[in-house]
Amino acid sequence: MRRSGKIRVGVLFGGRSGEHQISLRSALTVIGAMDPKRYEVVPIGIARDGRWYLRADAVATLRAATPKLRALGRGGAPVALLPEPRRGELVVLAGGKARAAGRLDVIFPVLHGAHGEDGTIQGLLDLAGVPYVGAGVLGSALGMDKDAQKRLLHASGVPVVRHFAITRAELHDDPERARRRAKELGYPLFVKPNALGSSIGISRVANPHGLSDAIAEALRYDRKILLEESCAGREFECAVLGNDRPAASVPGEVIVTGHDFYSYESKYVDPKGATTRIPAALPARIADRIREISVAAFAALGLRGMARVDFLSRPDLSELFVNEVNTIPGFTAISMYPKLWEASGLPLPKLIDRLIELAREDFRERARLKYLYQPPLAGGRSAR
Repeated sequence: MRRSGKIRVGVLFGGRSGEHQISLRSALTVIGAMDPKRYEVVPIGIARDGRWYLRADAVATLRAATPKLRALGRGGAPVALLPEPRRGELVVLAGGKARAAGRLDVIFPVLHGAHGEDGTIQGLLDLAGVPYVGAGVLGSALGMDKDAQKRLLHASGVPVVRHFAITRAELHDDPERARRRAKELGYPLFVKPNALGSSIGISRVANPHGLSDAIAEALRYDRKILLEESCAGREFECAVLGNDRPAASVPGEVIVTGHDFYSYESKYVDPKGATTRIPAALPARIADRIREISVAAFAALGLRGMARVDFLSRPDLSELFVNEVNTIPGFTAISMYPKLWEASGLPLPKLIDRLIELAREDFRERARLKYLYQPPLAGGRSAR
C-alpha cells in the first residue's frame, strides 16, 4: 500500500502475440473500471517488439489505437521488472542508467496469447515476487496449449470433442497423416493453431479439398495444429471466479450471424457478426450443468482468479462439450466475461476489486510455503 492508502496496480497490456490489439481494447476497459480513490494505476505497455514502456498517456493512447485495431507504438519511459524477489520493484531504464520507479502491490496482466497468457509473464512475476491476477505458470500454460488442455480435461471426466494434434515435423515425415485423421473425424471439421486465441488462424473445412489450405494457415501461427470434430449446434460461455472455491456465473449464449463460425472477423471486425444472449435461454438443469462443468474444468487445470469456459452443444442440448478454457478472458466492450458477471450481480468495478483481492490472497497463501527442507521436530511440529 502507498502512504495515500491506495493499492498500486501495474496494468500490463499489448505484448508480442497476434492478439496484441485485442489486449489494448481489454486494457482500456480494465483501467477505466478501476476506482481512482482506491487504486493508483501504473500503465505498462508492451510494444510488438517486446519492450516495456511506462505509459502515462495510456488512456488517450488506447482510445486512439483501439477503434481501428492499431498496434501500440513505442512511447513513454522504458521500464523493466527485475526477476528477483523484491516485491515488484519497477525499474526505469533511461540514458544508460537504471533507477527505481517504486514497488507494485499487484499486477493485472491484460495480455492475450503468447508471451502473456501462456505462463511466460507469470513466471517472471513469480520470480519478481509480486502478486498478479489470474492463473499461475502451469495453469496459464495449460490454458494456452489446447492439446494438453483437452487431454487433461478428458482425463478428468470433462467432456471435449474428438480431436487430433499434429506437428509440423509429423506432417513432413507423413504428408497423408492429416488426411487420415480428418477422415476419422469426418467433415466438416475445424483446423486450429494449437496455442493461440481470438480465433486467429482457425478454419472450418467443409470437405477434403479445403484441408491443405487450412493446415497451411494454422501452421503460420504454430508448429502444432489441431483437427477437431465439428459440433454443429449452439455455443455457450460461462465465467469462473475464485481460487480454492471458485464460483460460476450464469451461462451466456453466442449467436453467430453471417459467418460460418465465431471467427476473429465476427468477434472484432464485423459489428453484426455475432450477438449474445445473457443469460442464455436454457432449462435450469442445463444451465446448472454448464456451471458445474465450468468449475470442474477450472479445478482440473489448477486455475486461479478467473477463466472463461467456452462450450459447444448439440442442437437439442443432448450433449455438452468444453471447447476451450481461456485464462485471461477479454475485457473489451463486447467481451462475455465481464458481461456474464454483471448479469450474475457483480458489476465490472466490483469484479476488478475481487480479482485484485484474489491475486493478493493467493500470493499470501503461497508465501507461507517452505522452499527449503526443514526436519520435523518431535511431536510432529516442524522446525521454523
